Amino acid sequence: MYTQCPECLSVFSLDAHTIAQAHGHVLCGHCGASFDSIATLTDQLPPEPFQELAVNEPAFEPPEIDLVVYRPRLAPQAVVIAPEHVVDENESSEDFSQLVFSPRFAREKPARGSARAEKKSREPGERRWPWVVVGVLLALLLGIQLAWAERDVLIRDPTTGGWLRGACGTLGCRLPLIAAPEQIELVASNVQAHPSVAGALMISASVRNDAIFAQPYPVLTITLSNAQGQRLSMRRLQPHEYLDDRAVLARGLAPGENAVLLLEVQDPGDQAVAFEFGFE
Repeated sequence: MYTQCPECLSVFSLDAHTIAQAHGHVLCGHCGASFDSIATLTDQLPPEPFQELAVNEPAFEPPEIDLVVYRPRLAPQAVVIAPEHVVDENESSEDFSQLVFSPRFAREKPARGSARAEKKSREPGERRWPWVVVGVLLALLLGIQLAWAERDVLIRDPTTGGWLRGACGTLGCRLPLIAAPEQIELVASNVQAHPSVAGALMISASVRNDAIFAQPYPVLTITLSNAQGQRLSMRRLQPHEYLDDRAVLARGLAPGENAVLLLEVQDPGDQAVAFEFGFE
């Protein structure tokens, strides 16, 4: 079979397989134009020379083809009739017009629905416990954070502080030291010339922790005044400046414990006749 490109008028030879693949539409191998190969499709070429192939006019109605070449035979379908459906000719026919048949899927639907409902009723209980555990752990963590943030108030309180000290005594832990300088009492004090250093004073002070909880050693303020009450000098001493034992500093002042502090300060002269202690 032959067809012609309407752009460059090139004539091509093609077979039924090519036409079927493209449903009649092909590309010209010479000019690249796309065209309908069925429009000028012909079995024989006219005598040469010729300019254009005749165009096949479309039919108004599909042409009828009646030359049968081959028709495959279809295998007959076997029909199996169950014995219970065989009707005896001697028996009278029954009227089934009032019977109502329900399909199989309609009868099984409630069973599947009930199973699904039962599964849904079980799933929340089975999946709820991990979230309960996570919620309890988060609540416990939040409680620990709040307790640590308010540890000073809890330890100062007689009730909660007593519980915490009892629990730490049982578990072998130690509560953090809470500073309460207003509850440190100066029991006794003495000022004298330093026995080995010229121009220096030796000050001894006995203090007591009146709080119900342990607290760190305070910051000491020593003020020296003259007879008129005018301040001559003042010194602030950090705990590590008057205590060298780090273990004592870490332990702090236990409730009701007395401690003797020895301090060395520069002698301001004969004008210093009064001194005062303070705790911060």
